[in-house]
Amino acid sequence: MKKIYVIHENNEWTIHLQNRLDELQLPYEMWHLDEGVLDLSMPPPEGVFYNRISASSHTRDHRYAPEYTEAVLAWLERHGRTVINGSRALRLEVSKVNQYMALNAAGIETPKTIVAVGKSQIIEAAKSLNQNSFITKHNRAGKGQGVQLFHSISALSDYVNGADFDEPVDGITLIQQYIEAPMPYIIRHEFIGGKFLYAVKVDTSEGFELCPADACSIDDLFCPAPNESLNNSKVGGAKVEALSPKFEILQNYNPDFIATYEQFLADNNIQVAGIEAILDKAGNSYAYDVNTNTNYNSDAENAVDIYAMLHLAKYLATFL
Repeated sequence: MKKIYVIHENNEWTIHLQNRLDELQLPYEMWHLDEGVLDLSMPPPEGVFYNRISASSHTRDHRYAPEYTEAVLAWLERHGRTVINGSRALRLEVSKVNQYMALNAAGIETPKTIVAVGKSQIIEAAKSLNQNSFITKHNRAGKGQGVQLFHSISALSDYVNGADFDEPVDGITLIQQYIEAPMPYIIRHEFIGGKFLYAVKVDTSEGFELCPADACSIDDLFCPAPNESLNNSKVGGAKVEALSPKFEILQNYNPDFIATYEQFLADNNIQVAGIEAILDKAGNSYAYDVNTNTNYNSDAENAVDIYAMLHLAKYLATFL
């Protein structure tokens, strides 16, 4: 009998999907790929394989989960199995450089970004960016890992050469143009089956910890606290009172660029994703993150009675 196989490395991020699969009485099996053994001479089982491996796996002591998953995906694809978010999606998940190059190839604007390896090169890259304010982030990250906002080269130098420097797991630091939004929020666009489902407005007034999963609530131990340098910098000088929810699904939202986002996903064989974007003061949109291990916030969904994991479970069932 065919099954739905969920490839992952974090139980906290899969429980809601499991609940929906149970609700629909669908056959499934969870493959937790933080470690394992793979016999390449044996054929895979029949079914549909949904890849949910995250770029932040190393923060949960699953350092080689993406590499092992890449091997498993190569095996599955070699045997012609149906894979949702296959090897190309994984490649983009674990590298923001690959994300930006693919986004740009699709005609989607991203913040100006410089790649640096080595502490002295990070500082030189920031100088060449020639921006009063700029952001550093990890190339292979997740949950806002490594995101720091700086207003001077000297502040960056103190950080890079200090005890608190956060070394990227792949050694690659990105120095990026700081997009100053008129109000402190970003918009995360969710897609299932390559088609737009909904957009979530995310309040960034308390920092850029943007993981929407219930396991990533602000006072939960699964996610790091918001970065202090970002806490002290209100985007565009605006301050949002803590009256509105951090995650809010937008109604009647369908900008023209959604079709371009969908084409980008199709071109890169990505079926399930969240694309995060920010607007500058002139109204220009910049995409800055493609999350192929996208999660959803229950409170935001309950408020509008739409449930992405239910849509996802139904989508996976079409392949059985």
